[in-house]
Amino acid sequence: MKTPLKLIDRFGRHIDYVRLSVTDRCDFRCVYCMAEEMTFLPRAQVLTLEEIYEIGAAFARLGVSKLRLTGGEPLVRRDIISLIRRLGKLDVELVITTNGSQLTTMAKDLVDAGVKRINISLDTLKADRFKELTRKDKFDQVIAGIEAARVAGFKRIKLNAVILKGRNDDEVVDLVEFARDRGLDISFIEEMPLGTISEHDREEAYCSSDDVREMISARYPLEATDEQTAGPSSYYRMADSETRVGFISPHSHNFCSTCNRVRVTVEGRLLLCLGNEHSMDLRDLMRSEPDAEVRGALLEKAIIESMDLKPEKHYFDLSAEPQILRFMNATGG
Repeated sequence: MKTPLKLIDRFGRHIDYVRLSVTDRCDFRCVYCMAEEMTFLPRAQVLTLEEIYEIGAAFARLGVSKLRLTGGEPLVRRDIISLIRRLGKLDVELVITTNGSQLTTMAKDLVDAGVKRINISLDTLKADRFKELTRKDKFDQVIAGIEAARVAGFKRIKLNAVILKGRNDDEVVDLVEFARDRGLDISFIEEMPLGTISEHDREEAYCSSDDVREMISARYPLEATDEQTAGPSSYYRMADSETRVGFISPHSHNFCSTCNRVRVTVEGRLLLCLGNEHSMDLRDLMRSEPDAEVRGALLEKAIIESMDLKPEKHYFDLSAEPQILRFMNATGG
């Protein structure tokens, strides 16, 4: 029987969803996520797989019902399947977000290890544009990975697309049709203003969820649903398809009032908000205590106390310099 929910912040929000980063490294360099040249964390600063497991287990004991593994690209972490097998035995829903590059060889292993649902990033259906947006020539590899995921038997597969005006907004309907044809869900995401980038002006490239929804509705009228997930997507349906179309709208439709999430970076920082620096250091706490049982109790205590640090909301401003200088790969996507 699951422990009664204990994680409640100062604003009465129940925290039952944790995004757990396993690496800051990635085999892509997506223009909205990372700089082309990146310096990654030295190994000593990165949580071990055992430490990541202990943090996930502590959250599970505190009533969290969903763990999402993120990065960077989580599937490039060495021995990641061994960690996933252990996390898959906890009383949580285990899900993962990936760029899809490793799925041709790992999709079945992920299902066997306990991953129920998977999100795959796909911002374009054009190989040349894919190379521009990711700075890598791996379009065919990702498409093959999506097909491997379909065969592997995940409970649900969702595509994630970040839409940038003038770069891929002309493909919105094509991406919906790609998802429809394969029985997949898809979410469209407004760009998060984290880290300093040079590829485009974020204010000029901003494409609101309302604009994207209008593009889709002109071809496939969307009907709002009352479906609730642990994540921030607002979902719509099309009358002739089971595909769900979601929108993640940190700018146009701020969802902070219902936020049920926290993040743990691969450095062991418990981030209480994507758009703020309120955090607690779990890594140093863990490494200061050699006894596993005591360490687990200290983790639980720290996590509970951290709820008082969670801010009411973020303050994204596309017209200003980035307030958060860490890139998305260092945050936990």
